[in-house]
Amino acid sequence: MHHNLQINQLRTLVAVVELGGFRRAAEALHITQPAVSQQIRQLGRLTKAPVFTSTGRNLRLSPQGEELLGYARRLVTLNDEAVGRFVPLAGNVRLSIGIVNQLAEALPEFLRVVMKRMPHAQVSVRTGLSESLESQVSAGQLDLALLLQARPQRTNATSHHLGHMKMDWFGQPAHGERAALPLTLFTEPCTLRGRIMETLDASDVPWRISYEGSELVGLRAAAKAGLGMACLVANGDELWGLPRAIRPGLPSAPGPIPVTMAFPVSANSSGLPGVAEKAFRQALRGYPFTETPARGPMEGIPV
Repeated sequence: MHHNLQINQLRTLVAVVELGGFRRAAEALHITQPAVSQQIRQLGRLTKAPVFTSTGRNLRLSPQGEELLGYARRLVTLNDEAVGRFVPLAGNVRLSIGIVNQLAEALPEFLRVVMKRMPHAQVSVRTGLSESLESQVSAGQLDLALLLQARPQRTNATSHHLGHMKMDWFGQPAHGERAALPLTLFTEPCTLRGRIMETLDASDVPWRISYEGSELVGLRAAAKAGLGMACLVANGDELWGLPRAIRPGLPSAPGPIPVTMAFPVSANSSGLPGVAEKAFRQALRGYPFTETPARGPMEGIPV
């Protein structure tokens, strides 16, 4: 037969011991003193012996009570940790934020501004490709995301247009000037990937894919190793030490690429989009970012 411990009884035991009496425990737990006594008696049925050998001013635990107290403290702590993971304390707000991997260096300043405006917020962050993050916003897995794409691809997400990000070519692959240009690209779906191909095709520059992956760190490593050329935010040399591309006849990098902030339609009535927009605008000032004036939800801005 299984016996299930009651966290409230264990919490009462811990309170009685740490506060030095039944009355003080009752006041701290906002219950009556008889309720405290009843819970301690119920624990005695588990230990098959009194939990306390002496109460009142000479409060003293029995050997069984001392052993139970060790379990009680650990279980109460674990319970509170688990509850706190999923249920924020009163007055706290839990926020899940996504940020496109190329703009992840903006996180420290973004979080500084958010915590100043929302000091009780519990923030978790994910990075990735814009299309993946936008899907997570649409699915309710993220409260908000900063993207490098023009407009939300899904009907149950909306966005604000923040400005445009300048892009540039990086990498010095080992190849002849007439050879097909080796490219390091993000995997599909990726708005930037399509823009790169369109730009090169329009300029009659032959190209081939030498590396593709979903992680920015892999793409940067491939470009540094001379495996291929990458199109990334224009300060990629300062951020990651990437060599700037040198190739006669190479067209200008596609862009500037729109920077947008996506969030669920239901978030329009909350204050989060306004706070996050201000934080993102300030955090992006270290990037080659051309800011547009703050306005309402973006409509019909072309890629």
